[in-house]
Amino acid sequence: MNPLLELDKVDACYGSAHILHKLSLKVNAGERVALVGRNGVGKTTVVNTILGLASLRSGRVALGGQVFARPRPYIAAQHGVVVVPQGRRIVANLSVEENLLLGAAVGRKGPWNVPEIYKLFPILAERAHTPGTALSGGQQQMLAVGRALMANPSLILLDEPTEGLAPVIVDQLADIFNRVADQGTALLLIEQNMSLVVRVARRYYAMAKGSVIAQGQVEASRESLHDLEAHVMV
Repeated sequence: MNPLLELDKVDACYGSAHILHKLSLKVNAGERVALVGRNGVGKTTVVNTILGLASLRSGRVALGGQVFARPRPYIAAQHGVVVVPQGRRIVANLSVEENLLLGAAVGRKGPWNVPEIYKLFPILAERAHTPGTALSGGQQQMLAVGRALMANPSLILLDEPTEGLAPVIVDQLADIFNRVADQGTALLLIEQNMSLVVRVARRYYAMAKGSVIAQGQVEASRESLHDLEAHVMV
């Protein structure tokens, strides 16, 4: 079976700025994979390369085994790959429910719809007609996750989903991510909070200076947490 997502020896850039160097990773159906590393190593550029927002200089990007020389956001969405972006990007002047409905625009069929999202995030049901940008940071992150699920994805790319959030909200999101994964959706968790990584991921890639420098299994142990934190400090 082909991986849902595969980057093979990818070099990517923004204009003349060369960011990714021979980077390879893959995510299979139903997997929970983390991509870790300190700020500035190129983690978000991995997402932007998959979406075609960074220029693919060499190597290949494949979705479901199909290689795309010029990746684009709509291509990823059509192949069941959606992003919860860093900073959440809730659409101003739209209500919570209207923001959710944007996620369904790709038209993929599956179990996720507005009532199911409200079961997962009851606070969103309570604030369905509130402007999305009027929510707290944690609630906006829930809305961003719900919007991604509305696309009925095979794989969600979670780009720094706990940035700036209180520990109690991080705990809630960890439980949500595990519930979503338990239902069969694969996750690529791009994160610096290693306690969250240990709770959610089963496998990891560690980055430094635009390249993967280590990979392995994630164990729910203090030793695994220490090893991952060491990679982030590189």
